[in-house]
Amino acid sequence: MDVPQVNLLVIWLAIAGGMVSGAVMGLAFHHAQWQGGYGSWRRRLMRLGHISFFGLAFVNLAFVNLAFIQAVGGMGEPAGRLIDIAGWSLVVATVAMPTVCFLSAWRQRMRHLFFVPVGSALVAVALTLVQVVRVSL
Repeated sequence: MDVPQVNLLVIWLAIAGGMVSGAVMGLAFHHAQWQGGYGSWRRRLMRLGHISFFGLAFVNLAFVNLAFIQAVGGMGEPAGRLIDIAGWSLVVATVAMPTVCFLSAWRQRMRHLFFVPVGSALVAVALTLVQVVRVSL
């Protein structure tokens, strides 16, 4: 399985994760003081974890589309190692972001782990931008 195929699988797993986490949280959202109330740290981080599943699924979708366009010849030569690293970085970000959000909701000191998903996402975007600029010139 090549990297874009892995990212495609991650897209659907992230969408499923977003739906399941939303459904679970939806069982109690109508209680005003659930998880400390709407503005509490715990509830905000849980909402962020839930929505990050969907947001990063869309980022992976953009990446897969770019890889597909490049594969059919629309953007030049195959990207190789650079895009592979970007793809795996997106996989790490997509798994790590909701995980760190939910862990931070559970124990606030876990917020110090946010460098993992944020750093992975930044690496993925930077490498993808480098590749797009490289093949566009």
